[in-house]
Amino acid sequence: MDIKLENIDVSFGTKWAPIIFLKNLVNANDYFRELLKSADLSLVYGRRYGLVGRNGIGKTTLLKMISSKQLTIPSNISMLSVEQEVEGDDTPIIDSVLESDVKRQNLLGREKSLQDAINSSSTTDNEKIQLSTQLTALYQEIQAAELDKAPAAAASILFGLGFSPEDQRRPTKEFSGGWRMRVALARALFVKPDLLLLDEPTNMLDMKAIYWLENHLQGWPSTIFVVSHDRNFLNMVCTDVIHLHSKRLDQYRGNYDNFSKAMYEKLTQQQREYEAQLQLRQHTQEFIDKFRYNAKRAPMVQSRIKMLERLPVIQAVEHEALVTLKFPDCEQLGPPVLQLDEVAFRYAPDCPFLFEKLCIGSDTQSRICIVGDNGAGKTTLLKLLMGDLEPTKGVRNSNRRLKIGYFAQHHVDQLDMDVSAIEVIAHRFPGKTAEEYRAALGRFGLSGDLALQSVVTLSGGQKSRLAFALLGMMGPNYLIMDEPTNHLDVETVEALGKALNDYSGGVVLVSHDERLIELVCKELWVVKDRTVVVMDGGLPEYKKLVLKQLQMQS
Repeated sequence: MDIKLENIDVSFGTKWAPIIFLKNLVNANDYFRELLKSADLSLVYGRRYGLVGRNGIGKTTLLKMISSKQLTIPSNISMLSVEQEVEGDDTPIIDSVLESDVKRQNLLGREKSLQDAINSSSTTDNEKIQLSTQLTALYQEIQAAELDKAPAAAASILFGLGFSPEDQRRPTKEFSGGWRMRVALARALFVKPDLLLLDEPTNMLDMKAIYWLENHLQGWPSTIFVVSHDRNFLNMVCTDVIHLHSKRLDQYRGNYDNFSKAMYEKLTQQQREYEAQLQLRQHTQEFIDKFRYNAKRAPMVQSRIKMLERLPVIQAVEHEALVTLKFPDCEQLGPPVLQLDEVAFRYAPDCPFLFEKLCIGSDTQSRICIVGDNGAGKTTLLKLLMGDLEPTKGVRNSNRRLKIGYFAQHHVDQLDMDVSAIEVIAHRFPGKTAEEYRAALGRFGLSGDLALQSVVTLSGGQKSRLAFALLGMMGPNYLIMDEPTNHLDVETVEALGKALNDYSGGVVLVSHDERLIELVCKELWVVKDRTVVVMDGGLPEYKKLVLKQLQMQS
């Protein structure tokens, strides 16, 4: 049940489709960008692997190549990848999950066929006896497979991912794409494949569902291979980390923190060995050059030449470029900057109130993080703060010089994919020089050739950086961000946290990323029960509360 892939060569083609690298292709470098070169990958059954690396390095490409079987996995290993949302139709959520177990469906189908045959008027008594014998054996197989426990198991998974018992009976077509992705995840967790492939599973979840998933995966019996930017998730779930860099895959035992420490120690030791060997080579070469034509020293010269030839080649450490993000300086506003006073809101007169008696405020020193269950109204609260929605009751007060910059994930999806990053920013903000556009992109790590690449060739994290650059060009003095960490690598999440702390304006963000909240949050707002509660004790206290709720529910 172990998986071992050796000498993997993978390149990305000019049509942006991953393919196995063809070594005999003429002028291959003109057509492909190498992602992996002679890389090895070992997955031991029962261990949980986190694949990490910088944005655009090829993590999702490698995951898709495994799921599409472009990289050969033994046929006896069942594999599931959570990539696409389930189809929206009239199938109830719970049935959609139950139907994903093919073995269960086959057993139930055989049971129905035997029952129909036994009850048929055309079946003879002897045939009924034979069919009854087959049905008895089938019932034993069904009992051994514990199919009677399947509905409860499916309901438990769905509940953990945020579906109430009432939601589970509703058809899939009534749910948004994000919720149908949760159904896809529930189906994979229910089936329990030998190899579970997950690409950024926390992107679609609120913090309560993330905590449940972390606990659920810790007891996972088979192999997991997950791409995630969420450092806390990687720490809670992973038994091993695979680092994709420099066209190779390096494997480390332990969670992300263990990997980070081990990698630093490994690189430090490698650099010491490299420098020591470099010094030895230089001194030896100086001796060879000095006495090359000295007959008396000829044996010593030959000995040192052979020693140099036998020395193993130690590569210099390839340090990955530091990720730095920087929002432009802005005008600081005097308090109060933005307030909601006694605000109530509902979308229509016949709808229930989503919020009542909201009294919250912020200023340019605010670093506010908003958490809460999906559907509690976090995005609606942001729109009330921005003034995109008018309060049904109460008043929104804002500084007259307030200029809000808003980031939402759909901004990334709406980028023009057929042009370069520099063309996108020039179209949105015409009249500036190429140097100014490059500087704006460079503040968010899109420098050099990245600024000239078509947006379609950028990774999800690089597209988010482009959206950040567009936000910076607006010159806002207040930032409101809705899930800004989706698709960002771990290093960029850290850089975003530092950039938001250094920013001279106010910050309000909705996020499920614990690391970003830890870095930025000075005040935690919890959206629940049609109001906003300021959580004393911040994220640690909120996490305790959620984990206690999950224990009570289980």
